[in-house]
Amino acid sequence: MDTTATTLKQRTRLLILILYVVGLLITSRLALGAWLPPRSEKGVWFYSALAALLLGNLLVTPYFRKPTNSISYSVAAAIALLAVNPWGRTNYIGFDCFLWSSAMGYTGVVFLAGIFTIALKDSQRVIWQKFDKSCFLVSDTLGNPRAIFSVIFLFALVTFHRSSPREYIIIGFAWAVFVGLRPLESIAGLFRRFSAVWSTEEATARLGTVVGHETPGLVLIREETSSAVSFGDLLYVRNESGKPGIAVALDHVGFTDGRWLRAQHLCSETESDQSARGPSLVRDVAEGSVFFADKRKVSADTNSAVDDICKRLLGLVAPDTAVGTLQVEVVRADLDLQLGSLIQVNIGSRTVLYQTIEGITKEEILHQKNTRGFVRAVAKKIGCWNSANTTFESVPWLPQPNAPVFLAPQQTPTPKREAIGHFPQTDYTVRIDPQFLVTHNAAILGILGVGKTFLALELVERMVDAGIKVICLDLTDQYSQQLAAFYKSDAESAFMTELNGIGLSGKTNCNKNVEEGGSVRPFEAKLKEHLTAFLGPAGTDKLLIFNPARFEVWRQDSKPFQNVASMATLTPTEITRVITEVALGVLQAQGMTDRARCCLVYEEAHSLIPEWNAVAAEGDKAATNGTAKAILQGRKFGLGCLVITQRTANVTKSILNQCNTIFALRVFDATGMEFLKNYIGNDYAGVLSSLMDRHAVIFGRASSCKDPVLLRLNDRDEFLKIFRKQISVESV
Repeated sequence: MDTTATTLKQRTRLLILILYVVGLLITSRLALGAWLPPRSEKGVWFYSALAALLLGNLLVTPYFRKPTNSISYSVAAAIALLAVNPWGRTNYIGFDCFLWSSAMGYTGVVFLAGIFTIALKDSQRVIWQKFDKSCFLVSDTLGNPRAIFSVIFLFALVTFHRSSPREYIIIGFAWAVFVGLRPLESIAGLFRRFSAVWSTEEATARLGTVVGHETPGLVLIREETSSAVSFGDLLYVRNESGKPGIAVALDHVGFTDGRWLRAQHLCSETESDQSARGPSLVRDVAEGSVFFADKRKVSADTNSAVDDICKRLLGLVAPDTAVGTLQVEVVRADLDLQLGSLIQVNIGSRTVLYQTIEGITKEEILHQKNTRGFVRAVAKKIGCWNSANTTFESVPWLPQPNAPVFLAPQQTPTPKREAIGHFPQTDYTVRIDPQFLVTHNAAILGILGVGKTFLALELVERMVDAGIKVICLDLTDQYSQQLAAFYKSDAESAFMTELNGIGLSGKTNCNKNVEEGGSVRPFEAKLKEHLTAFLGPAGTDKLLIFNPARFEVWRQDSKPFQNVASMATLTPTEITRVITEVALGVLQAQGMTDRARCCLVYEEAHSLIPEWNAVAAEGDKAATNGTAKAILQGRKFGLGCLVITQRTANVTKSILNQCNTIFALRVFDATGMEFLKNYIGNDYAGVLSSLMDRHAVIFGRASSCKDPVLLRLNDRDEFLKIFRKQISVESV
């Protein structure tokens, strides 16, 4: 195959063909005295040369030849030779017949080689495969149109023009120039190469030299002192396989005999791209030189990738990355990266999101004791976002080393009715299933003033909206104010007054049977009557609120002496036990179920269900155990709890350990962090002390995410606007 012709444009080849035909006509005029030679023996040279030009490397087969082409060329040549057969003619000598026979033999060999190549191409036997390849080589080499028609040309020249020195010299010279040397192709190729050298802008913008590769995807470049490169510049550089390609400048990583620059490979160049750049530039790049590339001369896809890198590229996948944890070497500091930010990286063909949970400064030693400091971000895998289901799907693998890591597009979050919150600076949301929230219990943990109560109020409203009855045990009296739309305060206030009156009457109720003394039994009976109506299928109310500290219920502590006995009031912890056990008893009477029926909300749980070493009175230990026992049994009957506390260490672990869904806001105490590590792991537990207000780590069965996630919780006002507009007091 002629590589010179393949690099010429078709218009250039057509122009060269016209000039060659004109040259042949002039040759005919000079040698034979006529512009167009006769179609007898005297014109064989002309038409064979014309065929070589037409069928050669200018028009018909400039790029490739198939065995069928060689067969057609040999047949055409044989027909031309048969038309001028010297055998049997008296005016030709034996040498002429020998030349004709040799030319016919040549065409016969080409013809048979082409036939065998076609016939044996699908052979399974090794010997025939080798024979097929040999025939192809013969067909491809000897079947070249320039070669096969040159045989005819030389036969015609010697046989029909040797008697005329003028014809012999002029026609022979024409063959050597037009068919052999082909000067016009060489001139056109030289002009194209000069044009590429002088018109290539990159050749004058040399950046430096390749000094190493970080496989896969990265190249290390030593800059020249006069260069000025910045993040996002396009570079023309060889890749790790030695092929020229396009890369984008990242960051500087040291200084030894010039600054060292890292660049990320984007794509390899095609042969046509390299041809357009010019052979000298391609050769320099292959030898290790690096040049600036013009964005106007690369593909739209490459430009799009560069724009994305300039806007959102954060860093590269670093060593020690695991299936669930991403290590990122940060290459730029101008992006708004913070704790909880979402970043994305490709795993196969899927874009997978991670959440940053840690940032660490690192240092590495470079050449000649120079050091380089950089930042490494640590992120936990969230998954691949499924917009149809609005959930994250798990991707059980890890990205390739040095893969680019991007900051997820920042969005203004849109409040959504079903969302408990969103990932910081994005519109990705997490939902909570109220059924699992109750049946598997839940806890909200955090210090004072970080938004625990507002979150609890939102969860209560979601449970009410899902048809779940809620009993709040609130020492703060906030729930009756914030949830007034769901709470019939007048009717409940009358009941609370009546219930408290029953409790007060027990102060003087002394009985020989200690169990019958005081007001505990009457209090439980009245409470059971009310809860039976509330929790029954016919009950229309969805919310009850008790303040255990407001009840004065008396218990007889000793046998009477002269109708006088020791009396004591129940503590809030003991009142909590009474309410919990009565609620369980009412639900047990309704039978077992898999659905949530009632949720007990323990606000300020460290005062209602304290740990054994944090009780205010000895009786609180037994009361807490009774409450915990009721909660443990409650799931079978649709009873669950929501625990809210700022002091994790002081809440009974018998109940906390049963809370499958955890909302962890900012905490400082070591006991709380150690407890939360069992749920959310060391990584997320480590961020709890630095969480901002209204931020929480959420994990559990009720969450739409399978793994722990850090969320920005809904603002109370925004939640009420979007949630309550679909709820009326009458509907609850």
